Amino acid sequence: MNGARPTDTFGTNVFGERAMREGLPKQTYEKLKNSVSGGEKLDLATADIVATAMKEWAITKGATHYTHWFHPRTELTAEKHMAFLTVDANGMPIESFNGEELIQSEPDASSLPSGGMRSTFEARGYTAWDPTSPAFVIPSEKGGTLCIPSVFISNDGTPLDMKTPLLRALAAVEERTLRILKLFGNRNVRTVRVTMGAEQEFFLIDAEKAQERADILYCGRTLIGSPPPKGQQMEDHYFGSIHPRVLSFMEDLGERMLSLGMVLKTRHNEVAPCQFEFAPQFAEANLAVDQNQILMEQMRRVARQHGFRLLLHEKPFAFINGSGKHLNFSLQDSDGRNLLKPSSSQRKNLQFMTLLCSLLLGVSRYGGLLRASVATPGNMHRLGGNEAPPAIISVHLGNVLTGILERIGEGLPEELPSKGMLDLGLTRLPSIQPDYTDRNRTAPIAYTGNKFEFRAPGASQSTAGPLTMVLAIWTWGMDQMADRIEARLAETDVADAALDAIKTAVNESSNIRFEGNCYSEEWKVEAIRRGLPLAETTAEALNLYLVPEHRELLEKLGIFSDREITAYYETRLEQYIKTLEIDITVMDSMVREGVLPALSKQIRLEGEAFAAVPENLKDKTAEWEKHIRSLVTLKSDILVAVEKLSDIRNGNNHNTLTKQADELNAKVLPIMEELRELCRQAETVVAAEFWPFPRYQELLNIS
Repeated sequence: MNGARPTDTFGTNVFGERAMREGLPKQTYEKLKNSVSGGEKLDLATADIVATAMKEWAITKGATHYTHWFHPRTELTAEKHMAFLTVDANGMPIESFNGEELIQSEPDASSLPSGGMRSTFEARGYTAWDPTSPAFVIPSEKGGTLCIPSVFISNDGTPLDMKTPLLRALAAVEERTLRILKLFGNRNVRTVRVTMGAEQEFFLIDAEKAQERADILYCGRTLIGSPPPKGQQMEDHYFGSIHPRVLSFMEDLGERMLSLGMVLKTRHNEVAPCQFEFAPQFAEANLAVDQNQILMEQMRRVARQHGFRLLLHEKPFAFINGSGKHLNFSLQDSDGRNLLKPSSSQRKNLQFMTLLCSLLLGVSRYGGLLRASVATPGNMHRLGGNEAPPAIISVHLGNVLTGILERIGEGLPEELPSKGMLDLGLTRLPSIQPDYTDRNRTAPIAYTGNKFEFRAPGASQSTAGPLTMVLAIWTWGMDQMADRIEARLAETDVADAALDAIKTAVNESSNIRFEGNCYSEEWKVEAIRRGLPLAETTAEALNLYLVPEHRELLEKLGIFSDREITAYYETRLEQYIKTLEIDITVMDSMVREGVLPALSKQIRLEGEAFAAVPENLKDKTAEWEKHIRSLVTLKSDILVAVEKLSDIRNGNNHNTLTKQADELNAKVLPIMEELRELCRQAETVVAAEFWPFPRYQELLNIS
């Protein structure tokens, strides 16, 4: 930053508050702010003024093009660049950008996934500006691009992106939160915003070594590999001193993200070798989702500049931890108060407990939607692996809150122990202290003092999908709590009505509250007894979108129409199938072109050496001969397995996505695991000069 203070650099590439105030007439600025806060829509004349100011600002940042930047259902972002430069009727060059171009664009995008919502010949699609997330400039070597955050819809208005359902869910939960706040007398609160921060885990490995492995290049993970002599067993990488090359990458990335308005509050080594994490400062949820997408893309770019290959796959290496993305979320009112933070005020704590129980009710009734939302090809390899939460959705609240809820559920006896607890402000309730006990890293959802943390999403995922489902079920829970409180207000005050509603919610949500070890077999048995959905594969989890009760909820809330739910399910399932097919093809190629020839060379080498043994020493070669036979057997076993894999891939021609996925789950996954193990055995007995791929010990070692 050439000596510049971070405060001077922050947001310099964002068309945010500072840039808008400086570049827009006051009246236009007020209209735009009103539009952002949910007021009137911008008229075209105002949009023209905004577009001109945005263009002039972007050009001063070096931008030569603009793009409507959106989130298709690929977990990535999409962009079609348009030049500011045009030629007028007299052949003179001018820089042009108007309100119509700002508000809407037609990117075509016929090849982006739609889940059957449109045919290939129905290519027309539109991006529409989302003014609630500020535009920004991504610099490049020869200029830059103005990125305008947008939604993506088909010509009939059907959403084809991740952002539209999220915006609907945000509006729904914020409206319901205001309803609850007003029940508790908060008449001056104008707005409520969902806030979020996503902890991002990732791996960095040398780009040159990655280039030699087809599985890393095409699948983002290793399909074969033997564990290194030293992995994470010494527990010395976690929070260890950051390697200078990695630190340089982090510093450059931090500087870039700072200019894009995102503060990376923490950076550190994670548990596995070559694994790291960034954690940002909380932001409004829609902006935070955009920022996480920007972060992942910038991480890829900066990693390349530093000679690294960035791996965001949830399980890039067997035998060591994979990567997740923890979604920390809360609610904030227009006065800046965190609504999930306990207080010494009676009404605020009742309000806090009401909001908390709303989420518990939602998870209890519709937890399957949360499981479906984190169902990706990569996350299937990570969930439940003693490094990530299990596939069973449960909530950990900590000893203090659990004790309070249990006492409320038992009927609020007059005398309650209050040691170690913080006063709720009610004589019949114990106090609440911040819980400094273990946060139970095995739980998929945990309350962590002033927010909830959803730990099941995968590292490569867009945060939009999981957050949308969290907000959907929370909205339903808020409706339940508000209805119950309002139903009793004619006969009692809001405090008693709320306590009664909380008591009911406590008892109804007991099935998903669990404070123990979620990795244990006992919990799995107990979870099944409690009736919690258990979906171990991605295909099984995606089926939870199609549960009639789940479909009804999403449609009733206006987050997805029933047709959109089916399309969303089919899109995710198709991505799962295609990902597995790519994995199969790459594994087949690596085995046939690399592993089998390497084994043949080793067998020939051993055979030639064996043949050269003098006759008088032949009696000492029994073990050697046995070893050669084991190599031949190993090669034979690998051949049989890879042929099976190839046959299944070529024969999986079922006429539905569901049947194709079932075939892959039942037959392909076990064979790929078998092949991985056989290749691991081969790697341990083949000479280094013959083995065709960089090994784990080379990949997981930054020079």
